[in-house]
Amino acid sequence: MDVGQLQTRFVDYRKSMFCEGLLDSQFIQLQQLQDESNPDFVVEVVSLFFEDSEKLLNELTKTLGQQTIDFKKVDAHVHQLKGSSSSIGAQRVKNACIAFRNYCEEENIEGCLRCVQQAKQEYFLVKGKLETLFRLEQQIVVAGGVIPMVE
Repeated sequence: MDVGQLQTRFVDYRKSMFCEGLLDSQFIQLQQLQDESNPDFVVEVVSLFFEDSEKLLNELTKTLGQQTIDFKKVDAHVHQLKGSSSSIGAQRVKNACIAFRNYCEEENIEGCLRCVQQAKQEYFLVKGKLETLFRLEQQIVVAGGVIPMVE
């Protein structure tokens, strides 16, 4: 595949992530912070998001599996996940966390269990798509091209 095809594929793929509601304008703002002096900025920030989110999702699963559930602890983890997903523009993860926090307030265990599954599903979906997007970026650079600017 030549550079032009890779660039077109990259633009279309990124656009589809916005159309599906996986990403919001915060991701564009994150991309705009990247420049020649820090070419891996977005990958580094998103990689930290991946690490933190997986720890939080594991902690949420563990906490919700306890005999007695500490809903304040659950809410604190969900709040943290919501903030980090919001900061990179992972819109559907953020939205899952909003519903999750409502169930925490009500101390509704069934609602919380559904929401942790929803948050995991949305997280792994956006993670897979972002990893594909980053691979496309690498292929463009290796082929000698430049990453198309955000429209």
